[in-house]
Amino acid sequence: MADAKVIPFDDDRSRGGAGQRPARRRTASRRGGGEPSPVHQLDERLGPPPAEERSGGTQDDGRVTSEEPAAAPDGGSGGSGLERRIAGGLAFLRRRLTGDYEIDDFGYDEELTDQVLMSLLRPVYENYFRVEVKGIENIPAEGGALIVANHSGTLPLDGLMMQVAVHDHHPADRHLRLLAADLVFVLPVVNELARKLGHTLACAEDAERLLAQGELVGVMPEGFKGIGKPFSERYKLQRFGRGGFVSTALRQGAPIVPCSIVGAEEIYPMLGNSRTLARLLGFPYFPLTPTFPWLGPLGALPLPTKWTIQFGEPIPTDGYPPEAAEDPMLMFNLTDQVREQIQHTLYKLLVQRRSVFF
Repeated sequence: MADAKVIPFDDDRSRGGAGQRPARRRTASRRGGGEPSPVHQLDERLGPPPAEERSGGTQDDGRVTSEEPAAAPDGGSGGSGLERRIAGGLAFLRRRLTGDYEIDDFGYDEELTDQVLMSLLRPVYENYFRVEVKGIENIPAEGGALIVANHSGTLPLDGLMMQVAVHDHHPADRHLRLLAADLVFVLPVVNELARKLGHTLACAEDAERLLAQGELVGVMPEGFKGIGKPFSERYKLQRFGRGGFVSTALRQGAPIVPCSIVGAEEIYPMLGNSRTLARLLGFPYFPLTPTFPWLGPLGALPLPTKWTIQFGEPIPTDGYPPEAAEDPMLMFNLTDQVREQIQHTLYKLLVQRRSVFF
């Protein structure tokens, strides 16, 4: 693998199209010069649904009843709920096989994320890390906003858990679009999954485009310095770069929402770093933990710590003039304000925590 580089979040230089995919809409089509696809053949064999299913049935006097299925004597809907789930699953499969689904300019597949990928992450979120979410109401119900969080844990599971927290708990059903280092987009399989989940390169250009579209954008300014720091420095925030995320928020007038994550630091206690192996593999670091690499693949299993994710009060940026994005002193002050708010909340959550695992 070629050595991966990290594109600074505040680097406005062109990336030469790296990581970008053109917008497109995939639509269903028949294959083989008019020959029906297997899905269409299945539909034709099954035929149209009975009239009772399409119209809800009729009464003895000929009047059409409601489309809502009658409730079962026990208060449920009988087998209709299962039938609807099966029908929904078949419809989803039909759209995937025929290509009748949409992805955006960045490769984000909302339907696949909602129905498949989140379902795979949710058991880890709910049952393994038992994440507790606080302050979700601080995330705006609409419009662009920048969520800035601490980064830790050796592997970037904290970003994924934050994405599930927003997806499952925000009352407006918002989706979080994470900015990731370019290493994510050179790894096989990981690259494709990250794109489907809505992740994109951690650069100002992509962040501004998403904010301009009214998206929630998540960034972890510590980068590899935070996620790869030794266990002895847990919950001590590293440097937040040069304030590029603040400049981006100022240009779009988007509020900045600080986010503090407790629990991720202990999933892979990083006791050492094999720099030689890291250089050979093209990684920014190669972690040595109490279980990895000594126990092989089993050592890659994270410890089941108890997590808390707290979203703080948003810091508005729409009151500044357009030229404020070029003011280095203002960017420094806002960056320091965000960093201090996250650090203070981390300390507060650590004091309130009863145990690492409970």
